[in-house]
Amino acid sequence: MTAPKIATDPAGLLSARVESDPSRPFVTFYDDARNERVELSARVFDNWVAKTANFLVDGLGAQPGDKVVLALPEHWQTLVWLVASWSAGLHVHLDGPGKVEGPYLLAVAEEDLADVDDSEADEVIGLSLHALGGPMADVPPGVTDYAVEVRAHGDRFRPERSYADDPLLTVTKATYSGAELVTEARTSAARWALDARDRLLVHVPLTTHPGVLITLLAPLASGSSVIIQRNFDKASLDRRLTLEHVTAVAGVPAGTAAPNAGSGPVRRLD
Repeated sequence: MTAPKIATDPAGLLSARVESDPSRPFVTFYDDARNERVELSARVFDNWVAKTANFLVDGLGAQPGDKVVLALPEHWQTLVWLVASWSAGLHVHLDGPGKVEGPYLLAVAEEDLADVDDSEADEVIGLSLHALGGPMADVPPGVTDYAVEVRAHGDRFRPERSYADDPLLTVTKATYSGAELVTEARTSAARWALDARDRLLVHVPLTTHPGVLITLLAPLASGSSVIIQRNFDKASLDRRLTLEHVTAVAGVPAGTAAPNAGSGPVRRLD
């Protein structure tokens, strides 16, 4: 029997998750303003990551070390862009385009296109953030519609190498290598006692280091499932805790989380 590979960067964490547990839900997404719910298994999530990484490399000509600025909210596509960028060896910046010395690729939500400074961007990619990945309603000149372009790319992507020693994430003026992200993912998963039985409901901005850690990296490392929310409606929380069999919460306002979700106590991770 071949021993499983030990992940050395975030792409390796996803590969291990797909190999060990491809079909169980990995990401569940709610947009309470749009009344949307989307659920992705590790295999489906990996397919989106592969298509996006191929789009970045083959469609936009991105090379390892290139900068990517993500101006995106809490959304399943934001998680896809993070892992896809890291799979291609790209350096993700979350502090906003005004904090990055160009050139860079800029991925931005359609609704925020008019408010984002893209003057130093080599390419601007607009995301509609439709629940099932639909196209933008209106594509301004010079903007690439992610939903239209990504579907033409293959759903398999093999990283050129491990990016353990490469800078992969800069947020709040701190930069992390691939290996550091994996170490933090494993350490946090152990500290929070997360495992494959957990269903983690998160309401933490993905523009922060804690947000990336608790929403994406720790669930990948631990085998747990994550539920993310946009336009969070507090009135829906108790029902969501029960329907989604939530075992842990992070970022949910104190006093709003029910003591249990019908299957046992819900623990707070923040």
